[in-house]
Amino acid sequence: MQINLSELISKEGKILEIEAVYEPEVFRTKLGDYPIVKKDPIQLRFTNLGEKRILLEAVISISLLFPCDRCLEEVQKDFHIEVEREFDMKLSDTERIEALDETNFISGNNLDVDAFVYGEILLNLPMKVLCRKDCKGICNRCGTNLNYGTCNCDTTELDPRMAKIRDIFENL
Repeated sequence: MQINLSELISKEGKILEIEAVYEPEVFRTKLGDYPIVKKDPIQLRFTNLGEKRILLEAVISISLLFPCDRCLEEVQKDFHIEVEREFDMKLSDTERIEALDETNFISGNNLDVDAFVYGEILLNLPMKVLCRKDCKGICNRCGTNLNYGTCNCDTTELDPRMAKIRDIFENL
């Protein structure tokens, strides 16, 4: 969804409140695709601060499905993100790039809601997702989910520094 900010920019002190919808059904990253389970309308509030500076306040509520990092079961993660960001509309696209301004969601006087929300979710992704704190994961030999039971695999871990000595005893 594109929001045209031309009218807002022309009137100092003007406030614009919009309820927008994040359109994608799947959140795509280089690490994988995560289905969107629930998404509330995004509350956007734009305030003209003068001198073509805009204050954006947003509230984003969305839920994604992630695989557990240990056992691969699906885990629903809820995100409630409150954003307050100020940006300068005087800058051209090339000036923004030179200033290393991370507002890739603004082009001319238009704000791309989907690009804005994508960036905010990406910044708030967890480093590790677990189905529960004490998740035991899966057996690295047979793939059994160890949260639900045990397997009969040999789980003896030998010290790799002792591999040469173990080879000598096996050859005797």
